[in-house]
Amino acid sequence: MKREAPKATKRKKFYQRKKVCRFCVDKTLEIDYKNVKVLRHFITERGKIIPRRISGTCSRHQRILTKAIKQARAIALLPYTTAVK
Repeated sequence: MKREAPKATKRKKFYQRKKVCRFCVDKTLEIDYKNVKVLRHFITERGKIIPRRISGTCSRHQRILTKAIKQARAIALLPYTTAVK
């Protein structure tokens, strides 16, 4: 018995929206280690820093953002990790 190849199905074209840097668009938004509300958007629930290719920030702001997150972690404004049992 021969197996038939599955019929080709039509796939919808997936449109990927161009990611733009949030800080380049909104000049009033400031990256500061004390502004935990902004920094929380750029870390996962596990406490890892979200990479540039996913968040869409430019390289300049990603470097500043990383320093601010690390600084906020050092003075215990942000957690290093979550408590996993």
